[in-house]
Amino acid sequence: MSDHGTVARHDRVTVPSPGCLAVIMVPIVAVLVVASVLMVMHYRQERANAQNEAEALDRTAALARSYARDVAAAPDGFPGREAVRGIAERHDGRLISYARSEGSLTTTVRFFGEYEDTSMFGVSYSRAYRCYSIVLQTGAEGVPQARTTPLEKCDVI
Repeated sequence: MSDHGTVARHDRVTVPSPGCLAVIMVPIVAVLVVASVLMVMHYRQERANAQNEAEALDRTAALARSYARDVAAAPDGFPGREAVRGIAERHDGRLISYARSEGSLTTTVRFFGEYEDTSMFGVSYSRAYRCYSIVLQTGAEGVPQARTTPLEKCDVI
């Protein structure tokens, strides 16, 4: 008691016990560990998905080259629209446009490659679409020469 008959107030600084600090810090550290593990897993999945998609796009390029070879090897010069459509379908492609002139044939074909797309919830299968413009022109020997160019935009219909 103080001199005036009232209870004196004393400010006390308390230091938490080590056990109390552990109770506070353990959940925080656990959350940080789980978050970092999830971030690493997500990064690895994204890298694997990007690699799978790149491989699928490489397969579409191979399909386009094979398609161009088959069209160039068609008998009687440049084949008609239905023959080109059939060749495209044999190579898992879809004929988008067909233009034939005296010494050239220009087609646009959309190809796709399937790949695995992995997430934390499982594996799904996606398709990577790529359109190619294939120009066939009669060369010096009368043999069609193919030029294949990937297009920037591709309608996915």
